[in-house]
Amino acid sequence: MAVLEIRKYPDPVLRRKSRPVAGITPEIQKLIDDMIETMYAAPGVGLAAPQVGIPLRLAVIDVSTKEENIPLLVLVNPEIISTEGEQSEEEGCLSVSDFQSVVTRFAKVRVRATDRDGKLCEVSGEGLLARAFQHEIDHLDGVLFIDRISPLKRGLFKRRVRKNLKEDKAAI
Repeated sequence: MAVLEIRKYPDPVLRRKSRPVAGITPEIQKLIDDMIETMYAAPGVGLAAPQVGIPLRLAVIDVSTKEENIPLLVLVNPEIISTEGEQSEEEGCLSVSDFQSVVTRFAKVRVRATDRDGKLCEVSGEGLLARAFQHEIDHLDGVLFIDRISPLKRGLFKRRVRKNLKEDKAAI
């Protein structure tokens, strides 16, 4: 297993819609293991393949440090099949450094996906798990949590990123 590089905004791979995983191959199993190790090392509660530069519909989620009795989840080709209610909580992202903001999402979500053994499954979640499902599936569609905040906050964030990128280039 290996800890992979987490791509940071504004890396273009984060904006691409991911392609479906064709099958659970040994290479996909290794990618899953590497993504799990990367997520724990970061540390985070979820990680999508585009965040490590691979535009595939694959995500790993583990909210067990914050919510008990929820196992590590591997979601291959996940899709949201039902939603309910609304919740607004502060959210951050491993690919969006040093920025958090309140994001409104569905309170309950049901997801259909293939697990790492190739079995089709459905998983429901609420609270943090529902938020993680939506956040990671957004990544697979090229959507970042900053796309779900007010234009004013998003503009402030983008200006800060541009300023930091200019300062980094000047330091080289």
